Amino acid sequence: MSNENGKLQLDGKEFDMPVMSGTIGPDVVDIRKFYGQSGAFTFDPGFTSTASCESQLTYIDGGEGVLLHRGYSIEELSKDSSFMEVSYLLLNGELPNTDQLNDFSYTISRHTMLHEQLATFYRGFRRDAHPMAIMCGVVGALSAFYHDSTDIADPEHRRISSHRLIAKMPTIAAMAYKYSTGQPFLYPDNDLSYTGNFLRMTFGVPAEKYEVNPVIERAMDRIFILHADHEQNASTSTVRLAGSSGANPFACIAAGIACLWGPAHGGANEAALNMLREIGTPDQIPHYIERAKDKNDPFRLMGFGHRVYKNYDPRATVMQETVREVLSELKLKDPIFEVALQLEEMALNDDYFKEKKLFPNVDFYSGIIYSAIGFPTEMFTVLFALARTVGWVAQWNEMISDPGQKIGRPRQLYTGPEARPFVPIANR
Repeated sequence: MSNENGKLQLDGKEFDMPVMSGTIGPDVVDIRKFYGQSGAFTFDPGFTSTASCESQLTYIDGGEGVLLHRGYSIEELSKDSSFMEVSYLLLNGELPNTDQLNDFSYTISRHTMLHEQLATFYRGFRRDAHPMAIMCGVVGALSAFYHDSTDIADPEHRRISSHRLIAKMPTIAAMAYKYSTGQPFLYPDNDLSYTGNFLRMTFGVPAEKYEVNPVIERAMDRIFILHADHEQNASTSTVRLAGSSGANPFACIAAGIACLWGPAHGGANEAALNMLREIGTPDQIPHYIERAKDKNDPFRLMGFGHRVYKNYDPRATVMQETVREVLSELKLKDPIFEVALQLEEMALNDDYFKEKKLFPNVDFYSGIIYSAIGFPTEMFTVLFALARTVGWVAQWNEMISDPGQKIGRPRQLYTGPEARPFVPIANR
């Protein structure tokens, strides 16, 4: 904490507000005692200027386009690390050595199977149910099957439930996909990597051996790293808010999945791909750029701009490189990718987009990769949830371990009627 105090004046009175300093990033004005001292609330819709917690997990500098996990840049992690390494880092604070990584990966692989009765649970959904609806239901139901890891006051319970959630999410996601296609579920294969196992459970069939393509496996692993955690976004804040009430971890992660489902959050990559398909060909790009600049036209360029980043999203750079690798490996020439590249170039050279600091974000290219690999659009947000689970779990653990954490309880600016007498129905 800084030795400085901010000062706030209200109704002729002056209030001292302590200033807190983090390791890096903006200082924070501590307003926890302001209501008690002044009787007034602060007003911050969307919490765009409010630090809701203290965290050591992820740091974002939106102006400079920086994303760090425990101090390590996303560029280095996505290039030189694996999703299991990043998961260990987020959960434990440091990168693992070889023995620690092997032990962690072994532990995760031994939790990948689902309780057999959950297969019946899937069959209770309509065949055309959205995979995210299935994920919400199944993850929430895990607490009904794993009673031995729901005591949030027990560190060992928290550790086991964290490992179970990370391990079972690929199985849950793959089964949601299989259910929608009418194909039989595949059990996990613990000889495969975390990502390779997911690809096999999703695209393999019992009738023949599935060979994991190492290029696709590495591409998906990198995508999982890019989505692992992203500070106090809407779904992460939802997980923390649910957790602050003492809810079990499975319920908290189900709440995060429900929040992620929104098109303004996890569904943005699907919207970006649909937009690129609507544009269709490069010669149509100028027309759509002009539409995007027209305030009276509802059309917007999806995959551009970000709530935090006012610079190029560092994840988008890695994602663009990954698209090239995947398309090259699959020997595909995707016209939508060409539209995306030219749209990015034209937008970045347009004064309107430069002035508004609208740069491509991680969602701009991810849908192209998913589609090329063979995922239907309704699975895009499921993949996001799969990867983000480790971030949610790490954030949940950090919050539960914080002795100063309290149940979340935002206040409001009330604009409804003042107190008034009740009128009997006969007199209305």
